[in-house]
Amino acid sequence: VQLQASGGGLVQPGGSLRLSCAASGFTLDYYIIGWFRQAPGKEREGVSCISSSGSSTYAADSVRGRFTISRDNAENTVYLEMNNLKPEDTAVYYCAAARPGALRVGAQCIRAAWEYIFWGQGTLVTVSS
Repeated sequence: VQLQASGGGLVQPGGSLRLSCAASGFTLDYYIIGWFRQAPGKEREGVSCISSSGSSTYAADSVRGRFTISRDNAENTVYLEMNNLKPEDTAVYYCAAARPGALRVGAQCIRAAWEYIFWGQGTLVTVSS
């Protein structure tokens, strides 16, 4: 059972990246998926989450309107489209899976990191000119 986050890299301010979260050993379609990030010297921060069906999403205030979470259950993959990136978005980004009964897709799903039972290894996003 493994989650694999990918797609990070170096991008200039105002640029875009798309992160992917792929699962192996299990299917993602049962789970709520969240994206979290941790910048150097800072605490982990919840970024966005999506319901198992993809019908509900939630994003943190800091990224709302710039980041979009989506999922393709047929591909067993969840995406985080990041636009208009800012230097303060620099962080290691992690995806994680939670059982649907554990939390609601809303503010709770980006705050209750302890409810996520599977975590990916992280992908580094660096926003710099």
